Amino acid sequence: MQIEKSAYAFRLDGNPIACEVFGHGHINHTLKLTTDTGSEYILQKINTYVFHDPVRLMANVGSVTDFLRRKVDDPRLALHYISTYDDKYYHVDENGEYWRAYDFVGGFCLDTPESDEDFYQSALAFGRFQQLLADFPAETLYETIPEFHNTIDRYRQFKESVAADPLGRAAGVQEEIDFLLEREELGATLQKMREENLLPLRVTHNDTKLNNVLLDRITRKSLCVLDLDTVMPGLSLYDFGDSIRFGAATAAEDEQDTSKMALDLHLFEVYTRGYLEAATSLTQREIAMLPMGAIVMTLELATRFLKDYLDGDLYFKTQYPEHNLVRARTQIRLVADMQEKMEEMNRIVAQVSSQVREK
Repeated sequence: MQIEKSAYAFRLDGNPIACEVFGHGHINHTLKLTTDTGSEYILQKINTYVFHDPVRLMANVGSVTDFLRRKVDDPRLALHYISTYDDKYYHVDENGEYWRAYDFVGGFCLDTPESDEDFYQSALAFGRFQQLLADFPAETLYETIPEFHNTIDRYRQFKESVAADPLGRAAGVQEEIDFLLEREELGATLQKMREENLLPLRVTHNDTKLNNVLLDRITRKSLCVLDLDTVMPGLSLYDFGDSIRFGAATAAEDEQDTSKMALDLHLFEVYTRGYLEAATSLTQREIAMLPMGAIVMTLELATRFLKDYLDGDLYFKTQYPEHNLVRARTQIRLVADMQEKMEEMNRIVAQVSSQVREK
């Protein structure tokens, strides 16, 4: 493949001699570069349709990764972005496209865990990410997606869509609408605590899926956290909660048989243990609220899926007309199951927290 011209804008070790499409990401265009010194890099074109302000995005990414690199002994535990010859972390080509480059770190990612250990390693990775950034001034980061986890505002938007009902779909999903509206106050829990400064503002990743954790090919231990495009100021409970919503569920988001959807308490304990072993700077209030984080994040996504269904599927990509409704129903079922298991979730968190402190 011909060398992408933008590669020459970055301070690489050596001259590029090979360039090939890499990975299977759906947002950014990703290439792998090799130079004549044997150095390897990832070169990415940022999708500005998804990320409207790549300058602020890269300001966040650059400051966070610079901070992380000063904290770790093993360079594989933090991404290393390469600066351009004009000392920026991005390059704008002649077509106005934004590019970035970072060191290629050998490893592998999983879409789903193949063992409890894999899930535990992802918890260690995101917990370590939180711990390493515990003293980073989160308020200095840009909100690249404003009000992303403001559930009070999410509910406002949801109720507007219910009232407008542009496609006449509301009558057929009244049970789902009622379920969500009955839990509006529950959904506002974290946002109210954030507004009242009851929880510390932290650097959050906001896409804590397993496939954003790089694993060592030999040891299978977690290395660095990938895909920092959604790094913003927020609450630790956002990241923990979304990890549980996605990783400790017994069915996929688009499973049509909602009876298959539940919270796996064993996986909840596995992830909680890894996260708390790594994120040792969490406050007692944050730890106590971890189960609530899982419920609120699941509830938030349920409102987003159902809103999109009512609006005519404008935001999330769908494969069939009821796809967003199916997604909303699985999240609703998961919320209901989490509420039933809340006492047990609290017990697990308290027990794991106590055991971690005793180590």
